[in-house]
Amino acid sequence: MKVSECTKRPILSPCGLKDLDYQVDTYVGCEHHCYYCYALAQAETDWSKEIRMHNDIVGQLSEEIDKISPQTIYMGYHTDPYQPSEANYYQTRKVLSLLLQKGFSASILTKSDLIVRDIDILKEMKDAAVSVSVSFNDNQTRRLFEANTVDTEKRIEALCKLKEAGVRTGALLCPVIPYITNAIQLIDMLAPCTDVIWIYGLNIYDSSGQNWLNMQKILNCEYPDLIEQIEPAIFSKKHIYWTQLRDDLVTIKNDQTLNLNIHL
Repeated sequence: MKVSECTKRPILSPCGLKDLDYQVDTYVGCEHHCYYCYALAQAETDWSKEIRMHNDIVGQLSEEIDKISPQTIYMGYHTDPYQPSEANYYQTRKVLSLLLQKGFSASILTKSDLIVRDIDILKEMKDAAVSVSVSFNDNQTRRLFEANTVDTEKRIEALCKLKEAGVRTGALLCPVIPYITNAIQLIDMLAPCTDVIWIYGLNIYDSSGQNWLNMQKILNCEYPDLIEQIEPAIFSKKHIYWTQLRDDLVTIKNDQTLNLNIHL
């Protein structure tokens, strides 16, 4: 993987998530290169070959956060802060150390178990939270859609370690791919080590977008008998697949008293 320097740009940017005003992407691009990713539409490089990073992420971000009051900063919106290169470049760890030093906290979304490396920082932060994103019940299927990510089991193990360390944990069950993802089974796997689970389906609106072109290729090759069922559900939130799944999840939420946030 080529890691090059990006052009200078703001590191701290507005965040549209509820109760979070700002976000930081510690890399530009994501070598996880999940084929369904919405961020592919704005990729500056071919993420299978090159990502970029900021020249002086600590110095620049320090100046930027000095202009706002201490608060929780979101990490993981456009890129994964714990993609493989983080093991060598420590951009995310540097940012977390700076945030802790300045009295800030972090809310992080990742698909990697590398985050356990930074438990020492996270447990010192007030109200730090970590969510892990999962979509696939078996790793053979996972490798078709997100080959550069770690096994689902390793992600769940990471959540357990974070929870044991006193860090608030959650899971993002996303994207639910119609007729492929077994959401109920994944909830059973995630519930013991999470405080909350958010559930989102795969919805694509542009049939000419790179994420759909990637998905279409995989589905045609690996799921030729299912693509006629899968495609209509992906392009319509009103499809019967989502209605049925939503009803099943509401039943599970009520019967098992689980903290599920269902967005289907």
